[in-house]
Amino acid sequence: MTDSATGTLRALALAAALAVVSACAHYPLNEPSGAIDPGEAYRFDDLARVDNTDRLFVCLAFSGGGTRAAALAYGVLRELRETPVVVDGKRKSLLDEVDCISSVSGGSFTAAYYGLFGEQLFDDFRERFLERDIQGALVRRGLAPSNLLRMASPYFGRIDVAAELYDEQIFGGKRVADLRARGRPFVIMNATDLATGSRFDFTSLHFDAMGSDLARYPVARAVAASSAFPFLLSPITLLNYPTAPGYTPPDWYEGGLDSLHSARYRYRAAQDLAHYLDKANRYVHLMDGGLADNIGARAIVHAFSRGFIRRRINDGEIERLVVILVNARTEPQESLSREARPPSLPAVAHKTATISMDNYSFDSVALMVERLRQRVQAQKDVEACRARIASCPGAPPIFGFGAAVDPFVIEVNFAGAADIEGEDPDYYLNLPTSFRLDLQQVQRLIGIGPKLLRSAPQYRCLLRVLEAEAAGDPRPDQCPVGAGIAGGSESQ
Repeated sequence: MTDSATGTLRALALAAALAVVSACAHYPLNEPSGAIDPGEAYRFDDLARVDNTDRLFVCLAFSGGGTRAAALAYGVLRELRETPVVVDGKRKSLLDEVDCISSVSGGSFTAAYYGLFGEQLFDDFRERFLERDIQGALVRRGLAPSNLLRMASPYFGRIDVAAELYDEQIFGGKRVADLRARGRPFVIMNATDLATGSRFDFTSLHFDAMGSDLARYPVARAVAASSAFPFLLSPITLLNYPTAPGYTPPDWYEGGLDSLHSARYRYRAAQDLAHYLDKANRYVHLMDGGLADNIGARAIVHAFSRGFIRRRINDGEIERLVVILVNARTEPQESLSREARPPSLPAVAHKTATISMDNYSFDSVALMVERLRQRVQAQKDVEACRARIASCPGAPPIFGFGAAVDPFVIEVNFAGAADIEGEDPDYYLNLPTSFRLDLQQVQRLIGIGPKLLRSAPQYRCLLRVLEAEAAGDPRPDQCPVGAGIAGGSESQ
């Protein structure tokens, strides 16, 4: 055989081998669950309480925004760790009382890491994630010849390369079962279902409906789905398996399907769950959670409306509900309206991906505040009616609430830097959304988080109320029930 023929055969063999490698590349599949095992469920009700109470119930929401969002969330967690409180006569930090964290995109890195490793976060998360050029690492890994071959397959994409990096270098191969084993806080990592446009979270609510085993699912892939920014990264895909033996829908599901005209929010939630119970919908394609809610508030609204928060309020277990929204939204200077030339394709793609995120962020905060205001007003109305009826001998008592709840909604955002001496909000509002920030930017983001939290009037009210309660003093006049969601009436 001639050298030319030998070379041709070798080239053909190499091409065939490369084709086989590409054809065999496939994203990792979520596994079927078999029979539903309550002992492996990832629900709030199934988590160990560890060292906190339900009487003071604290939930955090971490927004999207790449490393910027992750660093701001880190700074807020650090401030909560340094904030002493006394609950039921026991001195602890406010971080010890955190019961749930709902996260989106960049915020999911901080939430998942804290959920897995607790206060180890403050030892090594900066080195592992915040101060690293994750973006550059993703590009280098994506350009590796072996990965270029794998990504030639339609069943293996850029997001799968990213998830492998996160799994190896950030989360250490941990699974959702490891989150469950840590107990509270309950970490709700949010993505967006491209088919329904709705929020999808990595909890047993959705995985049980899909007949899938959540316990063995990699945390890194959940975080990757939550942060799969449109156009830059590809979707994460899940299989929707046949209904598992022992599965029963949540108690609000059947009523929700019949509530189109009476409770549209509940109806939509029931319709979304029905999508996964319809096994003709074989695949679930997920992208950045910010497409459905870029601040992470909707999961907490869901829990308050018909989930684990609602049940505990109705049972009188939650007396004080605290929601801290860590919103890393930016407002870069806009020039589109000053240019005659139509925006470029990349500019249009970026706007297409981010406009809905910004709109949903505003709506999510407004929805949460309005729901809690309605609750406080209803409590006041019931008490007023009871007072009136008490003056009428023989009048039957009226139905009331299981217990009154004292709510606080505290939003941390960069606009608040305008009220902090020595800080310029424009610096933070113009930071990029990426997984690569320089050391000074990371340090300033971590530093501004505590300042923004401490400067929030609702947060100051909360600390005053907790301090007075611990000392056995009356509630401060500046902080009546409801002040924690309406901006408060405390003096500045």
